[in-house]
Amino acid sequence: MRKPAYGEDMRGILLAGGTGSRLWPLTRSVSKQLLPVFDKPMIYYPLSTLVMAGVSEILVVTAPGDREQFRRLLGDGSPLGLRIDYATQEAPDGIAQAFLLGADFIRGESVALILGDNIFHGSGLGTRLAQSGAPSGGRVFAYQVANPSAYGVVEFDGHGRALSIEEKPARPRSRYAVPGLYFYDSRVVDIARGLRPSPRGELEITDVNRAYLEAGELRVTELDRGTAWLDTGTFAAMVQASEFVRVIEERQGLKVGCVEEAVWRAGLIDDDQLRTLAEPLLKSGYGRYLRGLLEDPRRSGVARPGGAPGLPEALLPEPAAV
Repeated sequence: MRKPAYGEDMRGILLAGGTGSRLWPLTRSVSKQLLPVFDKPMIYYPLSTLVMAGVSEILVVTAPGDREQFRRLLGDGSPLGLRIDYATQEAPDGIAQAFLLGADFIRGESVALILGDNIFHGSGLGTRLAQSGAPSGGRVFAYQVANPSAYGVVEFDGHGRALSIEEKPARPRSRYAVPGLYFYDSRVVDIARGLRPSPRGELEITDVNRAYLEAGELRVTELDRGTAWLDTGTFAAMVQASEFVRVIEERQGLKVGCVEEAVWRAGLIDDDQLRTLAEPLLKSGYGRYLRGLLEDPRRSGVARPGGAPGLPEALLPEPAAV
């Protein structure tokens, strides 16, 4: 299967490193991104978001000792129509270090970076991400919050041009936080190489964004009010995220963060491949959901991105952050 035209040649990095110390003792023996958020591992949600952005080649960055856990879950990605590689972050030296670890993987292409504990969901989100496409420069996303001082904050004009970006400012210039999803052109590797560690000893993603801002090349996409952004970095946040997913799935009958559905709707796998993925999951009900996608009477010959048939656009549920 060919990959979607949108996002073509944009690679993805999924950052699943760190110690997960805010979730000890849960994460003493297992990576935070492999913990369950309702009915699936946490990593399924950001992985689905990358697929919605048109990404099919993904580097998963893990902490030492965790790589094999992720390999057991995801393998090389081929059953999902993806290419998944792995890199190890020996110490939690900052988000921007991911670009140094992934320099050979990026190989001169644009790249989307997503944090492994961030969940996005909302009607139209897939279209919004796809339209953002492979950037010329950098692109961040803006999400309105009640307490901007707790986040990285971006100020931008009516044309989506970033005016300022600050990390946890005492006096925020806007109410828009920057979630853990970033799009950059290939220059991000050289920018990351030129960074100096911050006072806390890390290569900061805010400094990457500031470099693009100072060059006049940082754009902002505002996420709609109907979009949910959940950070699952604490015990309470994980419980809240699980409850959010449970309510959506039980009321709508649609999965949130279902990687298998995301790649199928993106045309990365065909019906037979989806059926094969569903078979070993039938007992949990997850497989029955996947098989039900193939039995939906509303399906037609209308092509999904990538050429696979699916629902008419007006009936198509938002895939996988869906």
